[in-house]
Amino acid sequence: MALSRRSFLAALGATAATRARAADLDVVIVGAGAAGLAAAHALRAARRNVLVMEARGRIGGRVFTDESLGPRFETGAFYIHWAERNPWTGIAKAQAAETVDDRTLGGSFAAFRNGERLSTDARRQHREAFGRINTVLGTYDHTTDQSFADLMKGQPPALSDVATAIALMSLGEDPQRVSAADYEQLDSGTDLVVPTGYGKLVERYGAGLPVSLSTPVTAIDWSGQGVVLSTANGTLAARAAIVTVPVGVLAREGIRFTPALPPETLAAIDGLGMGAMTKLALKVEGDRLGQAAFTQYFDDTSRHELINFELWPFEQDLIVATFGGDYARGVAKLGEAGAIDHVTERLLKLTGAELRPKIAGGRLAGWSEEPFSAGSYSLAKPGHLAAREALARPVGDRIWFAGEAVLGPSAMTAGGAVLAGQAAAQAIAGLLAAENVERK
Repeated sequence: MALSRRSFLAALGATAATRARAADLDVVIVGAGAAGLAAAHALRAARRNVLVMEARGRIGGRVFTDESLGPRFETGAFYIHWAERNPWTGIAKAQAAETVDDRTLGGSFAAFRNGERLSTDARRQHREAFGRINTVLGTYDHTTDQSFADLMKGQPPALSDVATAIALMSLGEDPQRVSAADYEQLDSGTDLVVPTGYGKLVERYGAGLPVSLSTPVTAIDWSGQGVVLSTANGTLAARAAIVTVPVGVLAREGIRFTPALPPETLAAIDGLGMGAMTKLALKVEGDRLGQAAFTQYFDDTSRHELINFELWPFEQDLIVATFGGDYARGVAKLGEAGAIDHVTERLLKLTGAELRPKIAGGRLAGWSEEPFSAGSYSLAKPGHLAAREALARPVGDRIWFAGEAVLGPSAMTAGGAVLAGQAAAQAIAGLLAAENVERK
């Protein structure tokens, strides 16, 4: 038997509970990340009764500032990309939160291969290859929607290495699984960072919204006029649902739909993958290696097990390692302790073993192993450039999918997630308003 909304919320200890009954809900939002929070704000502004269901014990999704080591560690999103148009720029301003242009952060850059510092000549070749890669990406036949790997066939090895680095370190995936056309359509512009924490910014943005935490949705029945959502604590009914969970969760059928989703929606989900951009923070006390904040140590191997170490972000006692693709998936499978040991050994090859006793702890953000994400952010598979647009189309005027996966130019960003959540909310609000007019 379905629980009333009030008893459901009371049983879960949800935040911002109201007295509406389940039958009075206009929209249930699945996921309290950037898209879900933005959709909730938009629907409340349209005077609609809304409830957000979140599987984790916190809001923010893949934008989370971890302070368990003492210093702040951005486990997921770090940049407010294309800040000129990104809604988080305005949200930060409204909160009086400081933002800093990424270009002003400073720090030097050192490149290594298999733990050995690159020669001046090798670094020059890499710089030249980076300068040529945009020409290759901008002039190929985009109608073929090739992978990065296929696009680099016949190119000099240095150029192929650069393409691999872009795929792994920007997109978190191996180059054979990345659509070059999808990458090319992404918005660009100024990148801002939030010294007090991007995750903290999102947390404040969601404060006061009706969110039920630790409540994963396991099934959505849309066979009737509305939707019925199932959780371990009971069911909720509403006129419509906005589903903002990552496509990795949808692909492994983390939510069961009855009836099954239409073929075109299933094809869209199948056409999108999840990268494995992974971060690991090491707390390092008492030794700055003579390096300024935001210095980068970039290490490649003969097997392209790329890793980048960012030293002392915001002058904190942290070194943050970032890596992606199958290499990252393998490291994440080691578990936190094993991953810390592995990454520490790679760092010590660059800095010397004398740093070891200064390492006072670590934290792993392995999104590929996190059950409510199943990856870092979405990627269009080669040949499936239209999948994002297809996923954004509503299902039976009852289910909308929203999140960083659905808007091509702003995909893979927290800003794109906000825009997608707002678009879904506006569509539903308009539909509900039209239905009210018809009833009158």
